[in-house]
Amino acid sequence: MQTPQRRRAVLIAPGSDERKARKALASTADEVVLDLEDAVTAAHKPAARDLACRLVHENAGARPVSIRVNALGTPWGAADLEACAELGSALASVVLPMTESVHDLVEADRILAGTSIGVQALVETPLGIRDIGEITRATSRLQSVIIGYADLGAALGRSPSALPEHWLAVQDAVLIAARAAGIQAVDGPFLGIADDERFRRAADWTSALGFDGKWVIHPTQVDSATTAFTPSDAAIEDACRVLEALRVAEEDGAGAAQLDGQMLDEAVAVAARRVLAQVGGQ
Repeated sequence: MQTPQRRRAVLIAPGSDERKARKALASTADEVVLDLEDAVTAAHKPAARDLACRLVHENAGARPVSIRVNALGTPWGAADLEACAELGSALASVVLPMTESVHDLVEADRILAGTSIGVQALVETPLGIRDIGEITRATSRLQSVIIGYADLGAALGRSPSALPEHWLAVQDAVLIAARAAGIQAVDGPFLGIADDERFRRAADWTSALGFDGKWVIHPTQVDSATTAFTPSDAAIEDACRVLEALRVAEEDGAGAAQLDGQMLDEAVAVAARRVLAQVGGQ
């Protein structure tokens, strides 16, 4: 089974601003998303699409680069997806905003047919959260689901200053649906550009919940997000010991494995493999 692309820190940059986009591409983020949607005015969307595609070609193979297209219901969505399809394996994935139905993903899958390009669903409406289980099972092309707090908060009437724990019901719904579908759950961007205590608290909160990573909107936030979603040395050592104990037990034909007085089962093994996957282990 192929190890999923790590998304501990995902840096989003405007597809219309070459300077900012190149700065993002030079960062240490696990993935860079070039944005054709919120960060680009209507008049500049065709030019932004051309620039983003050129930058993806230039960086092919150097690092994972994805493109956030415009929603399919807009005048630019289909053309964005068609341009992405032409990028082929140079493009890691397409981020589909305002995903709120299976139809959105089925249509994206149709346009991307014949390519290896993945899809990430940005869920940022009450309908999307309500139907998250169906969305996460819509297509095998889907790699992750991301919470979009700004639009979702506005639709819910929730204050922009809401604390991380105020979003627990939404976060759990998304995480459970993602895990049931075998895909990643990525926390959306914190509504601030500073690498401050509030940002780090939000990242630590969703890391502890079990999310795989977080979107960041400024390069200064990359290191803190990466740290929050990277297992500690002790956790890595424990995971390696668990898997080694299970391997030895299997080789010896033992019916069960033990480590430090604890019985090891598949649930423990799954947790250990997830820890190693977060650091690029097998």
